[in-house]
Amino acid sequence: MKSLKFASSAVMAVTAFSISLCVAPSAFAADELSFGAPAGELAPASDAASNRPPATFFTITDVLAKLDRQRGRGPNAIRTALLTPPNTATDALPAAKPLPPEGTEPFGLFTFRAPENGLWRKWRGLESDLARERTVLEQCRENATGCPPNAAQFLRLINAVKAKTGRDRLDEANRAVNQAIRYVSDFAQYGEADRWTAPLATFATGKGDCEDYAIAKYIALSEAGFPPGELRLVLGRDRAIRQDHAVLAARLDGHWLILDSRRSELIDDGDLANFTPMFAINERGVQLLAAPYARRLPLGDELDAAPAAANAADSEWTGVEPLEAASPLPGFLPVLM
Repeated sequence: MKSLKFASSAVMAVTAFSISLCVAPSAFAADELSFGAPAGELAPASDAASNRPPATFFTITDVLAKLDRQRGRGPNAIRTALLTPPNTATDALPAAKPLPPEGTEPFGLFTFRAPENGLWRKWRGLESDLARERTVLEQCRENATGCPPNAAQFLRLINAVKAKTGRDRLDEANRAVNQAIRYVSDFAQYGEADRWTAPLATFATGKGDCEDYAIAKYIALSEAGFPPGELRLVLGRDRAIRQDHAVLAARLDGHWLILDSRRSELIDDGDLANFTPMFAINERGVQLLAAPYARRLPLGDELDAAPAAANAADSEWTGVEPLEAASPLPGFLPVLM
């Protein structure tokens, strides 16, 4: 450590040492140095020029190498004193920092099972309604004569979606549902802060809010043959208008596209500005969306209920408090900020 300190303090003097450090005794030759000698041995007793031996030149690197050899670091040990001071200016580019991993879920996120809360209860209730409506659709396919008008309308929409392929199939589902439903809040339609409605019930009234649009698109695409595992109902927060919002995300050729009730065109998930995604729902149930910098998954005893809701005044699909007020579970950062 002493040699390192010596090297650091000698940085500014390296040039002088390297050019002309001159010492009188020949004992100070690079391989003959003796650093423990008394002061009296560093100079000859006589100052007569005729008795003075030839001058010997060496560099600070020679001194460090001599110390290394004396301390058993090998005969070929070489250490340089030409260290770059930390305040030295340089035009070298800093080392690139590795990017965080990108998830395979919408918006480049990861998912894991959400704790039991109101969203789970709503989803399970909706699944029961969807099962009953699926039976009605099957009966309509077998016997169109007795098919209710709303079911017949939805079947026509499904067939129109099924007739398309690729991106056109997603585009057809988005436009057809957006045109078939008129936006009305749950509070205005049902006197409730939040109600999730299955497609046939929505088509019976022709009215619904954002999650009703997303649910209808989800079922229409599933019935048309689009893999349900490639679909996500995404619940989040529209920061521009400070309201909760729901959209449908569909993965096509490894890329996520967003079907939004507010737009007739499809949107790349990276282009949905001012939207903070928080939950993804499909056949696996309710999943929390976690950003790539999530540290770890919560343990079983840490899965406290994390309510994600909003009041009737500024929400479309929740019912207790705004999503932005939901506290993150311990041990991770759950949303993309």
